[in-house]
Amino acid sequence: MSDTVLDRFLRYVVIDTQSDPTSDAQPSTEKQKDLGRLLTAELLALGLADAHLDEHGNVYATIPRNTSKDVPVICFCSHMDTAPDFTGTNVRPQILRNYQGCDITLTGDTSQVIRVASHPQLNKQIGNDIVTTDGMTLLGADDKAGVAEIMTAAAHLMANPQIKHGTIKILFTTDEEIGRGADKVDLAKLGARFAYTLDGSTVGEIENETFSADGVVIEITGVAMHPGYAKGKMENAIKAVSDIVARLPRDIAPETTDGRQGFIHPVDISGSMESAKLQLIVRDFTEAGLKEKEALLEKITREVMATYPRSSHSLTVKHQYRNMKEVLDRHPEIMDNLEEAVRRVGLEPVRHSIRGGTDGSRLSFMGLPCPNIYTGGHAYHSPLEWVSVQDMEKAVETIVALVQVWEERAA
Repeated sequence: MSDTVLDRFLRYVVIDTQSDPTSDAQPSTEKQKDLGRLLTAELLALGLADAHLDEHGNVYATIPRNTSKDVPVICFCSHMDTAPDFTGTNVRPQILRNYQGCDITLTGDTSQVIRVASHPQLNKQIGNDIVTTDGMTLLGADDKAGVAEIMTAAAHLMANPQIKHGTIKILFTTDEEIGRGADKVDLAKLGARFAYTLDGSTVGEIENETFSADGVVIEITGVAMHPGYAKGKMENAIKAVSDIVARLPRDIAPETTDGRQGFIHPVDISGSMESAKLQLIVRDFTEAGLKEKEALLEKITREVMATYPRSSHSLTVKHQYRNMKEVLDRHPEIMDNLEEAVRRVGLEPVRHSIRGGTDGSRLSFMGLPCPNIYTGGHAYHSPLEWVSVQDMEKAVETIVALVQVWEERAA
């Protein structure tokens, strides 16, 4: 079995692990367990005797401590599923050795081109080796790069007992891409105090902040009537939800915001004249900003529905996840130790906010504080996805340095 992060990555990405948001099962697709079984076998072969795959497709394993110091138990976590946004079946990874700065035309679909102008991070990859797809599928670097990096670091630590560390837990989850990655994680069994997800992007960027997120469902019951005799009687539920969407502020939308700005985003409309449903997501980095946007949405809905006096409506807000910074700020050593590890591998740490969420968001509020570390992948969820081999190697080095920092700073 090869020990290189590239060989592991190439082995993992050809296994189709796409999750399915329409499924109520956990995991949402049984094929995610195909990768889970392989990882479990590899972990056992490395000497992690407790490695196992549970009924929900999650993989657990332990690297035993080899120090007498009282080091907190830390966990490294990545997700095995790939996004539903683009197919992950029959992935054919391509390796471009010694990249020299050109646009990359993908071989299976030549209309797919990774352009330097659109992917400026390529300018930092001169001389490196780039892995892409052939353009017909996504690559799965999100998050099989993270999986490969954790596995490679585990192999390195098991083969080099002179590297001192505390107990290390490994966790590979299913269904992260459809928002359920932490749903069936058994934290008591995991037994870690702190964790790090390997699910980021640009090397050097470490993420301690996510959006806070809610979902909103507005359901409208209109007044149905034969259209030939509807004057003064019909109230069309489709028109009512359309009026609500039309009144959403254009400057509080995903397509007009960036940085630390939040948004209101309609994601689905369904229904008929008699009844209709509008589904939205609301995002902000602060709880106050989230509530402000939801109050605005309620105000717009009330004003629109006042023009449909015989119709009725309901507006339901569903909690999704919260900004993990709120939890991480209570444990500054988690980020301090990570920043030291990043410096030790020759990078300058940059704290970064995620305009989205990760398993770390949920895990942090479940009691496992969990920031996010870079993997080197880019252009996720698309056929233009790519990853640098050297950046993956840097992520492996970071994991190894991080466990040493925790050990050195322990009592």
